[in-house]
Amino acid sequence: MSMFDLAFARQQGGRFILRIEDTDRARFQEDSEQQIFDTLSWLGLGWDEGPDKGGPCAPYRQSERLETYRPYADRLVSDGHAYLCWCSGERLAAMREQQQKLKQPTGYDRLCYGTTREERAELPGFSDTPVVRMFIPDDAPLTFTDLVRGEVSAPRPDDQVIVKADGFPTYHLAVVVDDHEMGITHVVRGEEWISSTPKHVLLYQWLGLPTPQFAHMPLLRDEKKAKISKRKSPWARLTWFKEAGYLPEALLNFLALLGYPPIIEADGTEREIFTFEEFSRDFDWSKVNTVGPVFNLDKLNWLNGHYLRQLEAGEVASRLLPYLQTAGVLSDQPSLPELGRLKEIAALVQTRITTLTDAVPLVAPFYTADAELPIADDARGQLKEDAGAVLEAALAALEPIDGTIPDTLGAQPDWNHERIEQALRAALVDGLGIKPKFAFGPLRTAVSGQRISPPLFESMEILGKTSTVARLRRLRDSL
Repeated sequence: MSMFDLAFARQQGGRFILRIEDTDRARFQEDSEQQIFDTLSWLGLGWDEGPDKGGPCAPYRQSERLETYRPYADRLVSDGHAYLCWCSGERLAAMREQQQKLKQPTGYDRLCYGTTREERAELPGFSDTPVVRMFIPDDAPLTFTDLVRGEVSAPRPDDQVIVKADGFPTYHLAVVVDDHEMGITHVVRGEEWISSTPKHVLLYQWLGLPTPQFAHMPLLRDEKKAKISKRKSPWARLTWFKEAGYLPEALLNFLALLGYPPIIEADGTEREIFTFEEFSRDFDWSKVNTVGPVFNLDKLNWLNGHYLRQLEAGEVASRLLPYLQTAGVLSDQPSLPELGRLKEIAALVQTRITTLTDAVPLVAPFYTADAELPIADDARGQLKEDAGAVLEAALAALEPIDGTIPDTLGAQPDWNHERIEQALRAALVDGLGIKPKFAFGPLRTAVSGQRISPPLFESMEILGKTSTVARLRRLRDSL
């Protein structure tokens, strides 16, 4: 929803405000705010005002705005639109249980409405610390115009709590007050909030505030078309995509396509690859999908692979670096030669990976000591009986090639992938009469320790003659 918010704000020349809604102290987590900052920054969804930037509407944390809400709540009580409720949690639970047993609509039974504290104290289920509840009239407006869905009907609400016993406002009062005080003109949120919109409309009307326009976005569904669950679907957390090695530009493109159609070109064809700027330029609420889109990981993988292949090798290397450091392949302070080698490797692997994490096992052998390179069981298991002879012939073919780096600037070294391939094909394919598929398998296993690796001859070039020969000998000797 944030990207749809920002796209519209940028299109209209408006302000995009980051507000931390932290009034639910029971669910409050210390690191949640930083996760929001980090995730939005990673996605490139920058904000104009917020807790970290300040602005004319500060403070931007609701927990720091409690004095702002109190006058509004007091006014609602004095005007008869809200009242104090002293019912204990135990009484409310028993009330709901009884309503469900009798198959009645659940909702507060207004036991406290119209009573004083003293009068209510004489009744069962009394709590010393009251909450503030809205008094929903019989003629409450239950329809509103939605930018995405048109005319929308919502169920009649019950007397919603708007100030809790701890003095913190609930979401309903806080967002209405903050949206007014911060000049919010458009409220964009998930469709699960449609049922709450009549409460908010009432609050705007009672307080004499202009009502913003509403846009309720469809909820994302999993592959079984059920509502996504963080417990069952790891991708329900935005941080998962970064951890899994997806590019932010690919994820933004993917999320846009989940709720919005592709761009239509002048010739009528559809284009699914587009930038956030293009998305923002042509954004129209009427085009937003009203049906809950189904998350399609295959589509995201396709998009991510496309974006990876468009990057320069140096950019791929830069984006790979933190994943390699996390995996322990590279240190926190890699040397210049290590970074130079990474750029060469990145050019080899970027067409062979779907996510950045896919590259880690492909890159790791280039930074592993020759004597410590692990040979995967499946790679060793697919070796044929003639693997030793193949490795022996390969060593003999590579021996004449000069592995030193020329001193002359711009000179072509003898140890290059063209020369390596020529020598090995002559020795193994032509000399031993082995098909390339089988001839180069043992070499790939020796050099990378794996069945699947970056291009073999280019890998040998990057490793250098000394390491390549050492690895071929090591596997030969182990057979």
